Amino acid sequence: MLRLYVWTLLTGILHSITASSPENQCNWRGSGLSLEPKSVEQVSLNCVEGSVEWLYPTGALRLSLLPRLPLASSGPGSSRITACIKPPASFRGAQLYLEKEGELELLMSEGDHSMLSRVHCFTWLPHQTVALFLQATPHLDISRRISAFRYELRGDWDGRLALPLTKLSMEGACRPCNDTEILMAMCTSDFVVRGHIKSVDNNDELQESVIGISATRVHRQKFTLFRPRGHSLRSHGEIRTPISCGVKPGPGSFLFMGWVHFGDAWLGCAPRYKDFKKVYESATKLHENPCEISLD
Repeated sequence: MLRLYVWTLLTGILHSITASSPENQCNWRGSGLSLEPKSVEQVSLNCVEGSVEWLYPTGALRLSLLPRLPLASSGPGSSRITACIKPPASFRGAQLYLEKEGELELLMSEGDHSMLSRVHCFTWLPHQTVALFLQATPHLDISRRISAFRYELRGDWDGRLALPLTKLSMEGACRPCNDTEILMAMCTSDFVVRGHIKSVDNNDELQESVIGISATRVHRQKFTLFRPRGHSLRSHGEIRTPISCGVKPGPGSFLFMGWVHFGDAWLGCAPRYKDFKKVYESATKLHENPCEISLD
């Protein structure tokens, strides 16, 4: 951990940005050319997702993460908030730090290609002060340098914290879901799709597997992830999972459930459909289903 740059915060010129519209509270785009040397521009991000684009980085940019959460999620007994950021491979011109309780932790460094295009996640409690701190790296020519990234915040208020973000980097990411998790995933996932695995493409650089799905039935999708292609009546789509899970193409009908993360579908639970049907029908008889789904 690194101590916050005292000279920057105490001797720098602070520029406070107050967003006047919901769009500005989610997304920020600005230029370092408007800053004076060694100054810090202060920005508040009040949404659970959005983007930041800093053109011609000079000085520093401090982005306070102040999402408007439901009251039930801000009390002393609330769960942690998880935030993830995803930069493009073209990220240039700055170092990105996580600032928590007055200390800095390096998240991304210009020139470190292993850190770019990857998703970086961190957590904090609602009462803690958290910000992202972008410090421009000195360059004689800043004309081609843009520091940009997208961000997403998740917590217990949307019921999606357990699997979609934190599970991507945990050792248990490939563990099969138990019966209770399957039933909850059926109710809370961004997509619930019955189908077959048609292909698996492994990306060694990102350590991701992209699973090609041929869907026989789309039970639910919050975003248009699965759609017909060409003359086919079936819907097709892609789902991502850590490469360490070792997914391989093969026969069988599955119920794929998961969440959307930076526009991509990520796998949560994927029981064989015949096994899901037994679990669902058993829970229905006992009146223990948290929600209903139409079976064949």
